[in-house]
Amino acid sequence: MEAEIPAAPKPWHLYLLECAGGRIYTGIAIDVDARYAAHVAGKGARFTRAYRPLRILLSLPFADRSAASRAEYRVKQLSALQKRALVAGTLVCDFGDRHDSGERRDVKAPDAPDE
Repeated sequence: MEAEIPAAPKPWHLYLLECAGGRIYTGIAIDVDARYAAHVAGKGARFTRAYRPLRILLSLPFADRSAASRAEYRVKQLSALQKRALVAGTLVCDFGDRHDSGERRDVKAPDAPDE
């Protein structure tokens, strides 16, 4: 009889939501889609009850909650313009402890300006 291999822990995700009024909400969750649904249903954060979420802009996986929380703090220090650059991929943040799985970006990078 073979021993069962325990399932790997699910990664935590840092996510950014585009909300009404052009605002950006930053949070962490294991299941971003379920958390987004909670925000849309008015059961999420006070911010998303005031500024309705429109879409998920970015989701980045991290190995654990601690790493995701540290990244969340760093992103919350950024200006809205810097957050949009992060989403577009034109601002690089070295979070150091990212999980190896993929990321989701729902906003395309703007065209680079001509020089």
